[in-house]
Amino acid sequence: MQIEVAKQRILLLKDQLSPQEAKDKAWQKKLTAFDALSKVTSFLSKPRDEDFSLTYSEHRYEPFWHVVATARYEYTRTTNYQISVGGKEVKTVTVHETKYDALNNHIHVPVQEYCLQEERDENIIDGITGKNAPHLQQYISMRPAEVTGELSDEVDANAILIPPQARISAIMRDSLSKMITGIQADTIIAEQVEVSRIDLYYRPVHAFRYAWASKQKEAILEVDGLTGECRAGNRVFTEYFGKVLDQTFLFDVGADAVGMFVPGGGIAVKAAKRYMDTRNK
Repeated sequence: MQIEVAKQRILLLKDQLSPQEAKDKAWQKKLTAFDALSKVTSFLSKPRDEDFSLTYSEHRYEPFWHVVATARYEYTRTTNYQISVGGKEVKTVTVHETKYDALNNHIHVPVQEYCLQEERDENIIDGITGKNAPHLQQYISMRPAEVTGELSDEVDANAILIPPQARISAIMRDSLSKMITGIQADTIIAEQVEVSRIDLYYRPVHAFRYAWASKQKEAILEVDGLTGECRAGNRVFTEYFGKVLDQTFLFDVGADAVGMFVPGGGIAVKAAKRYMDTRNK
């Protein structure tokens, strides 16, 4: 089994909006943060800017994973082909000087099959929720910069770097489970598994929490630092403010990978070893 594991990379998507531009855009769209409440109120009276106040803001970088794995299996196997005969009157069929008896209007011919099986699995995983996030595909083509040193040196001092809650070991386990399938083969000619991308992206988000005094409500509005899109948010990340992101553990497979269960047995352990060897290099 040939296993190839790509270099693990951290890719940074840098802000296209200044903090002030994000703040101004958010203020213009602040009602979006209150969703249903703002829609009901707008029928009665239009809220005034004086009703709102900014109570908190943060500039953060959110993680997501991009993992691509492929597999290629080339092998042969023997089986029997069931072939219909010309009619009930046919009792035997001779093929290349080999005679086959007809049974229930069929003959059974032993053959050797040459098989080529190729699989591909691509995952874009939200680093915070651990869920598939295909909408994040748009950021991959936005010319991110590869981080070769410390990520904290590449962002503003007051920016929050959120560590991924989704572990790369779990993502690789799920991906390899799809790639490494149990094949029925007499002779394996070639088998190759390649994890061609193991990328951790960080993208900028500006978040603003507003208070609506007359309604005694608070809500969060997020501004995408790349596209400028505004949307309602559900949380802020004050617990990470001022904390240094430890990059040592971002790609740490560790014991989790050794415990991967994949059809075919010890291949997962081999993949984990190759992964760690690549990291060490």
